[in-house]
Amino acid sequence: MKYIFEVRMKDGYTVEEYAQGWIEASEIIQQTPGARGTYLHRKIGEPNTLLAIAHWDSKAHRDAKDDSRSAKVKAILEKHARTCEITPLGEFEEPEWEVHPEGGDGER
Repeated sequence: MKYIFEVRMKDGYTVEEYAQGWIEASEIIQQTPGARGTYLHRKIGEPNTLLAIAHWDSKAHRDAKDDSRSAKVKAILEKHARTCEITPLGEFEEPEWEVHPEGGDGER
């Protein structure tokens, strides 16, 4: 499953600063059972807005994670709550349908 949210930087905080904290926290969170990676995408035309995606084996795995067990993760998340506007977009199952270009992998 994927947990997807939008992140907008508040004045005085940069995407690069956010990304550095994201990487540091993700390196710890990715040690949690069921964690499968994280991704940041910069929005075209809005350089201070990111699409953030956390990939998990299941919703149960994501719900079981405990960010408060790491003081470093907790501090990063608290800083991001002050310096960014974070809008959850939702939790999504793995795709039921895929379309790939001719010669690619998957269903057609």
